[in-house]
Amino acid sequence: MVNKALLKQILIDNRQEIEAYNIVHRDIVTEGFDCYVFVGVRRAGKSFVLYEKMQQLLHDGHSWDEMLYLSFEDERLVGFTHEDFNTILECHIEMTGKENPMLFLDEIQNIDGWEKFARRMADSKHTVWITGSNAKMLSKEIMTTLGGRYIPIEVYPYSFGEYLRSKDFPVVDNPLMSTSSKALFLREYAEYINWGGLPESVHLPVKRNYLSSVYQKIYLGDICARNKISNSNLLRLMIKKMADSVKQPLSYSRITNILSSVGGKITIPTVSKYIEYCEDAWLLLRLHNINAAFAERETNCKYYFIDNGLLSLLLADPSATLLENLVAVTLFRKYGNDRDNERIFFYHQTVEVDFYLPDEELAIQVSYSLENADNAEKREVEALRRLPQRLPCRRRMIITYDEERIIEDDFGFIEVIPLWKWLMG
Repeated sequence: MVNKALLKQILIDNRQEIEAYNIVHRDIVTEGFDCYVFVGVRRAGKSFVLYEKMQQLLHDGHSWDEMLYLSFEDERLVGFTHEDFNTILECHIEMTGKENPMLFLDEIQNIDGWEKFARRMADSKHTVWITGSNAKMLSKEIMTTLGGRYIPIEVYPYSFGEYLRSKDFPVVDNPLMSTSSKALFLREYAEYINWGGLPESVHLPVKRNYLSSVYQKIYLGDICARNKISNSNLLRLMIKKMADSVKQPLSYSRITNILSSVGGKITIPTVSKYIEYCEDAWLLLRLHNINAAFAERETNCKYYFIDNGLLSLLLADPSATLLENLVAVTLFRKYGNDRDNERIFFYHQTVEVDFYLPDEELAIQVSYSLENADNAEKREVEALRRLPQRLPCRRRMIITYDEERIIEDDFGFIEVIPLWKWLMG
């Protein structure tokens, strides 16, 4: 049984901490519903979404008598079990004399059986906002228990607009208008591409140590420890190989063969489970080939990393890889991500197109530059010229680092657009 005096002290400490935070507004819509589940990778800013809501409630005239916040990563709550959830409500009543507080519960996946309490609170008409770092929080079993009472929302690291807002950089239609603003903007642009958008890393002058600590927590804690992986070295090698292969499809069998040759014997089912664990921890995002048969579609996929900063740690020559990874994450942020993703694909047959969105009839290629010596323009354009013969294409584009123009062909126009402009569009 959790100690009530300690729990009350934690609740009071949390009030002071939340009021002191300088929160950057996130572009997350949460209107019209009382209960939400916010999920995403560790340190993506899920807690700050709760903080922003509580600060807004205080600004609008509500008080702490009407709400409470707990983080289940607080080491003072070690030993807390699902049987202690009612004690939270008891402590709030004893402290305030008020019943039915709005509940803000952070990293709740650390408590086994949390979903039954969450269901009961929703049934009793509480407002409940909860966060978690495990994609299994959206599994069919848990969502069945929650019974449609909660709206799931994915929280990603900062978008480029949120990143600029966090740096107090004015977001204008044409940031390249003047020489001074252009230089400052391009510096932030490069920083965002290279080091990603994990909120707490943004203002650090040297980001690598922080990102390394986050990666180790995901790798050792959220993946190895949670799933009781005994051979962590094989998992480390697998993640490194997947980082090197971000731009290409990678099959279970190929990963298995590579790992068996360098790290010891491993089976295809084990590789499949390792990848699933990385997806559960929101480290990896999976993309299917829209043109593949079922078996190949499930086992020969492209994989992207949730944040460019985490990916940068694993790459020797990151430039082109980071560009494509950032486009992928931006598409997942906009259109959503789940295991049966039917919104974003890649296309691979005689030609390869990096991204295809069937609902939008949109095809996207990513190339750092079309002006290099390896026939990049011919390769990227040729794929987009052939695709309309196979799939509907209302819009085709090539996203580059800083090039912009229009290419005309028999099917209309191909837009060449800088990544920064696409991100701000």
